[in-house]
Amino acid sequence: MIKCITFDLDDTLWAVEPIVNAANECLFSWLRQHAPLFEQHHSIADLSGRLRSHVFEYFPHIAYSVTQVRLATLKVGLQQAGYSVQDSEALAEAGFQVFYDARQEVSFFEHALNMVEGLKASGYRVGAISNGNANIHKVGLSHCMDFQLNADEAGVEKPHPDIFEQVLKAQNLRPEQVVHIGDNPVADVQGANDVGIWTIWVNLKGDKWPGGQKATVDVACLSEIPAAVESINKRRRAAL
Repeated sequence: MIKCITFDLDDTLWAVEPIVNAANECLFSWLRQHAPLFEQHHSIADLSGRLRSHVFEYFPHIAYSVTQVRLATLKVGLQQAGYSVQDSEALAEAGFQVFYDARQEVSFFEHALNMVEGLKASGYRVGAISNGNANIHKVGLSHCMDFQLNADEAGVEKPHPDIFEQVLKAQNLRPEQVVHIGDNPVADVQGANDVGIWTIWVNLKGDKWPGGQKATVDVACLSEIPAAVESINKRRRAAL
């Protein structure tokens, strides 16, 4: 039987773009006060644009980690603005904390929180596997999620099989005992499928499937997930 349900977070349980935009606004306001030279050389758009592209080009080995990329982006921007290496590192660390705290201010999609709470109450082990740096303890999910693994901690990002296999090992689970739920056809569906985990594609926008191996079940509303999990349970039992 299915023992564990894992969730992607960003764009599965909440929309991430407005959260990151608001967090960037908080960060830029902080930089304006504590590192005024930054604003003289860079715009807020550079945080997700030119400076970020520079980091991907020159530091590709950290591309899997949004946290390391964000820190490197700040350090590069601060050094380009004229701050010393030492000052840039200190300001980047402090500025990242401002961004990180604001980034945890999420607005759940309709049905998201009740749905996750319901799965936990039904006896499933519930966790998160994310490429982002949302923290289940800060966004309001610690009462209904048992664990979390993100790309920064895993050393790889979805769809790399290692991030899923690390969860299986840590939770002492076999792939067929787990359902992974997410919005991304590659990172979530393909990644989990490749290691033998059941999958649910969250398609809130009504997009067409882009191709490739399909999810076990598709849902168009988060309220459909408990029934989708039960359908997988029935399919699993029938295969035994």
